[in-house]
Amino acid sequence: MNIKLQIIFFVITFFAILIGAIWIINTEKRLKRFFIGKKAKDLEDTIINLEDEISKLKIAKENTEKELKEINTKLKKSIRGLETVRFNPFPDQGSNQSFAIGMLNEDGDGVVLSSLYSRERMSIFAKPIKNGKSEYELTEEERKSLEKAKV
Repeated sequence: MNIKLQIIFFVITFFAILIGAIWIINTEKRLKRFFIGKKAKDLEDTIINLEDEISKLKIAKENTEKELKEINTKLKKSIRGLETVRFNPFPDQGSNQSFAIGMLNEDGDGVVLSSLYSRERMSIFAKPIKNGKSEYELTEEERKSLEKAKV
């Protein structure tokens, strides 16, 4: 019976070694596929390269966020609302050749341009707007153009 036990132990050991060898061969194949096309000679070089790439991505992300904040700041100051109202200030002559243009940003700052047209002359006026209001008296048409231009 001693020989039978030795044969069984030998067969079990042989299969264990065979399974271990197959596992090692498969692991080597997977590692070779993992490192194909990479300049890194080992896993440590690959990890270091990935860390460098991640650092570069973080810097690019921070720069992009900074630029986006600058763009948003500039965008708030740009004209967002624009409206034109045409009218005839002198009913006895001409047609709707006069106009009022309201231009406002998100904060309600901007300008109202207005023009009065008659056969003899044409006048143009500009009135600054701060927080949706002007320190100068606005005509009805100028108020309409500002109201329509609000974002």
